[in-house]
Amino acid sequence: MTDDPLSSIAGVDPVLVEHVKSEDDWAFADGALPRKIKLLIAAAFDAAQGATHGARFLAEQAVKAGASKEEVGEAFRVAYVMSGRGSVYVAAHAVKDLFPDNL
Repeated sequence: MTDDPLSSIAGVDPVLVEHVKSEDDWAFADGALPRKIKLLIAAAFDAAQGATHGARFLAEQAVKAGASKEEVGEAFRVAYVMSGRGSVYVAAHAVKDLFPDNL
């Protein structure tokens, strides 16, 4: 599993990290869209932006929130259609060890 990407800055500016986490709690809370869907959207955004570690962390969080392997895959399909082929390579690196039965 991937470590929290904010852990390395927590000792530098814990107030900033608490602010970011508070916003995450607000944005990713179950609402009209369930948490897992919001996390899949965010993972797709990170894949589209080339953020492999973010895509991985968010995909893991989505799985923990109940997303299936197929749902993760479909979220990355959307990233591909909206932003191009590079997002597929980012997504591939992001989920490389998340679903070991695919290797």
